[in-house]
Amino acid sequence: MKYPNITRGTFIKRTNRFVAQVEVLGLEETVHVKNTGRLRELLVPGAEVFLTEPGSPGRKTRYDLVAVRKSNGVLYNIDSQAPNKVVQEWLAHQNFDKVVPEYTFGQSRIDFYMEKDQQKYLMEVKGCTLEIDGVGYFPDAPTDRGVKHLHELAHAAREGWNAIAAFVIQMDGVKEVRPNTATHPAFAEALSEAIASGVQVLMLPCHVEPDSLEISLSYFNTSA
Repeated sequence: MKYPNITRGTFIKRTNRFVAQVEVLGLEETVHVKNTGRLRELLVPGAEVFLTEPGSPGRKTRYDLVAVRKSNGVLYNIDSQAPNKVVQEWLAHQNFDKVVPEYTFGQSRIDFYMEKDQQKYLMEVKGCTLEIDGVGYFPDAPTDRGVKHLHELAHAAREGWNAIAAFVIQMDGVKEVRPNTATHPAFAEALSEAIASGVQVLMLPCHVEPDSLEISLSYFNTSA
């Protein structure tokens, strides 16, 4: 997936979950942060960031903050909408007979419903932006919604569906995501229960550029 109108900036501070101050072309701009996670190790004063200018009418901010370069030099995509978009592009090349986004199952909307050779699939997508010592972790903030989705996938798997929890790794150099037990033990427990019920865990490492995110590898993590 590609972003239009990318501009480089320097991060100043985060005002709240949705808004930050960034220096752009010598001026301080209020920008929209496209991720409500904590991002404490990424959004630090002086960090190099990249902004897109959607140009949508009626916006309160001119720019969206979509990527940041960490102190280790690695570029991280932090757009929480990007994982679903890049997965939809990827699924279009996976020979499914049908791909339906935002599919209602049980009490939740699961990100994708797919069909192939009369087999039915459900896939829930999670974006990983937290990396520690070369390993990705999810979530970086508690997510009751994520726990609910895992319960739905586990239920689907027990009913005979092909249920998949997919982790889009929004940085280069990381191949695995583990549950962030310290931050949200309930998510780690739900993931373990889902795997025991037959849910497959799909890793989707990505290549990140200031103006793009692309899945570079895909594999099922059989050791989870």
